[in-house]
Amino acid sequence: MRLDQKKKMVDELADKLERANIVIATSYRGLTVAQMTELRRKLRQGNIEYRVVKNNLVRFAAERTGKEGLTNIVEGPTAIAFGYGDIIAPAKALLDYIRSAKIELKIIGGMLGQQVLSSSEVSSLASMPAKEVLISKLIGELQLPIYRLVTVLNANITGLVGILAARQRQLEKGG
Repeated sequence: MRLDQKKKMVDELADKLERANIVIATSYRGLTVAQMTELRRKLRQGNIEYRVVKNNLVRFAAERTGKEGLTNIVEGPTAIAFGYGDIIAPAKALLDYIRSAKIELKIIGGMLGQQVLSSSEVSSLASMPAKEVLISKLIGELQLPIYRLVTVLNANITGLVGILAARQRQLEKGG
């Protein structure tokens, strides 16, 4: 590969690293071309790009973008999944594909913002519920104290109305 081609690839990788919310490095050793094509197709459906990269070019791009921690992850034959949307989706999609296809794709690690993730952290990230589920749980937890306050306040008013209604019946019978 010529020097100008390498510079162009480093520029592309640096752009992808800057735009990506999460980056997951995998060792693709042992995958057939058909499996790699199927994996790319499935990942593309979730707005995830999967590219085989040269480690030295990734190192240059990581240094350029200030994500030097990525250089500790890439070793051996490496392919990187760039996730541009949901943070959990790339990890979940990779692990789902590994389970369903029963292949030997190994997750080396990842990078979330400036934080380096180990392979076990990427796996635990994949087991998290979706963003929408987490938001709905948070909203439910935030609304719970308000519901309890309304219930307590309503109980006092309901009790007062009951006492007033009983007093009205008592006066109607007696009067």
